[in-house]
Amino acid sequence: MGKTTGFKEFPRRPPAKRPVQERVGDYLEIYHEWPTERVQEQGARCMDCGVPFCHQGCPLGNLIPEWNDLVYQGRWEEALHRLLATNNFPEFTGRICPAPCEVSCTLAINDDPVTIEFIEKAIADRGYAEGWIKPRPPAQRTGKKVAIIGSGPAGLACAQQLNRAGHQVSVYERDQLIGGLLRLGIPDFKLDKDLVQRRIEIMAEEGIEFFTGAYVGKNIATDDLVRDFDAIVLCGGSTHPRDLAVPGRDLDGIHFAMEYLPQQNYRSAGITPVAAGFKAGGDLPSPITAEGKHVIIIGGGDTGADCLGTAHRQGAAAIHQFELLPEPPEERAPDNPWPQWSRILRLSPAHEEGGERDYAIETTRFSGSHGRVEQLHARRLDWKRSEGGRMQMEPISDTEFSIDCDLVLLAMGFLHPEHDGPVSQLGLALDSRGNVQVDRFKQSSHAGVFAAGDMVRGQSLVVWAIAEGRAAAHGVDRYLMGHSTLPYVRT
Repeated sequence: MGKTTGFKEFPRRPPAKRPVQERVGDYLEIYHEWPTERVQEQGARCMDCGVPFCHQGCPLGNLIPEWNDLVYQGRWEEALHRLLATNNFPEFTGRICPAPCEVSCTLAINDDPVTIEFIEKAIADRGYAEGWIKPRPPAQRTGKKVAIIGSGPAGLACAQQLNRAGHQVSVYERDQLIGGLLRLGIPDFKLDKDLVQRRIEIMAEEGIEFFTGAYVGKNIATDDLVRDFDAIVLCGGSTHPRDLAVPGRDLDGIHFAMEYLPQQNYRSAGITPVAAGFKAGGDLPSPITAEGKHVIIIGGGDTGADCLGTAHRQGAAAIHQFELLPEPPEERAPDNPWPQWSRILRLSPAHEEGGERDYAIETTRFSGSHGRVEQLHARRLDWKRSEGGRMQMEPISDTEFSIDCDLVLLAMGFLHPEHDGPVSQLGLALDSRGNVQVDRFKQSSHAGVFAAGDMVRGQSLVVWAIAEGRAAAHGVDRYLMGHSTLPYVRT
């Protein structure tokens, strides 16, 4: 550690956010640039503790104390090399990861944790500014061909690793833009899409082929890929959303979050959503906007917050966000000790921008006229712990209420990957949750077909997706060559 007393001298000071009134008028990223001296000061807070628990919080195994110390010393290029050793896309994780590493930071036992995520972002941004991050094609090719289906973080990480091993990699994406949720699910104010495009262009220069509008199982035959490639990796994500089976659900104006969010990302990219048609071979979507509407978001997680921030920027008249679960405590409960993930109340920057947030709300039905939703009907819940320790909900009598709404966005998470397409066509075995079942090298029940990311582990974090992609790349390389020098990632 470069400064022994840094964690005592300097408080946690993340980069400043743009004023609310300014940022809700555009889709630009919300944080100001972080001065170099401030980044180095924050790096000095890392204690280089004997057992760095930030490692147990990070699925990628990032060498966090090492690059924190190198940043403090001003050795930025070395810090970047340490960071890229375990993380393919720090410019993404430094912006959209919920930072489980910080929750596990030893300093977080009795103080604010090190600003690990923001330091990571600063290193990556410095790497691009200095020209240190650039195309690095492999020195030689193996002659093996791999098809990757899905271009989200798992697919991209897997593609980059396999390309580095010398295999010829082709990535198939059913949407019109490469990047999966990075491109179409995460709002631009959290992740500037120029950064995604910059990374895609680097990967293309390294020799990876990208195909858009390529809906494998529909306009591209799964059997053709099995025939033409030496291995296939499924990285299509967990895209089957959790629905709300209540009366009135079929009224117009009620949409899944992932019907709503991609449309704004297409607009920000200068593409008309209806013209894009989204997935090749799919029905053209109707335009969805929150402008001038009374919006209700059902779901209190990150996706719900993304809907909230987007609705603010579209000019919603009013926004309510309802969560089925009770409001989390502001501090850790006794049964939730460090270094576990802290189940506490978290506020997204979108919550600073407005809207009403309420907890322990159960939607019972929707009503409307002329086929459109006009009201949500709900009741309040009491959550109690059963004798077995499980939390159970009970409706509270005489708490029923109704609220006017023009637009309802369902952001309640995802159940499993879509089974139509390669999963069913190849007869892949599934686990009890409907995810693709794989062995420790990420190979499915079909020889030569691998799977990674949310398709395997269910809805999860961007760092887990990248780790899964890296793990699958090792498994594919081992399958093709009999051994692998790519890192083995235990997921």
